[in-house]
Amino acid sequence: MPMTPHTETHFTGGDAVRDIVIGMADGLTVPFALAAGLTGAISQTHVIVTAGFAEIAAGSIAMGLGGYLAARSNAEHFASEQRREEREIDVTPDAEAQEVLEVFERYGLKSDEVAGVIESLRRRPKDWVDFMMRFELGLEPPQPGRAWKSALTIAGAYVVGGVIPLTAYILVPEVDRALRISATVTLIALASFGAIKAHFSGARVLRGSLQTTFIGGLAAAAAFAIARWIS
Repeated sequence: MPMTPHTETHFTGGDAVRDIVIGMADGLTVPFALAAGLTGAISQTHVIVTAGFAEIAAGSIAMGLGGYLAARSNAEHFASEQRREEREIDVTPDAEAQEVLEVFERYGLKSDEVAGVIESLRRRPKDWVDFMMRFELGLEPPQPGRAWKSALTIAGAYVVGGVIPLTAYILVPEVDRALRISATVTLIALASFGAIKAHFSGARVLRGSLQTTFIGGLAAAAAFAIARWIS
């Protein structure tokens, strides 16, 4: 009887999606809150647009730099731990072999069942290091160029998200009407983004959508109220 090949499809774009989530979430929320706050204090759309784009430029650079430094830090941490494992395998192989046994014991395997695996790893130091990095420390090797990819993805997502709430102020001269349109469009974008983010993260789509919308709307409402109260 012919057997149907088993094909597994797993989502592998976790890092890129995480960067887009970080950039887009702040890009939608911060410029929207700034524009709403300025609307509560002034009535000139060109000032709001200018301030909004200045914030987008500064925010995207800051967020991108943060993503770059975080990715570099992760890569440096991985390299440091890898050097340590290489040194320990070379200097104290018996202690490392015991750690391999302890890893397998967590899965219910006994020493006699693992002995062959340990001997095989002793003959392949590089694979032994990879095993310890993954199963003892829970560390995966960083992708080449990850730092720059993270920086550019976060910054780009921030710019895209930030332009959405400012579009109404560019097209509509009346600030109050522009605010209403901006709020409507941005809240729809936040709801859609929250749903997409929840889908990729495995969370409930409706909950993710409402949560993201609530946070963005709350930030904008607070900024507007404070600016109106001060002015």
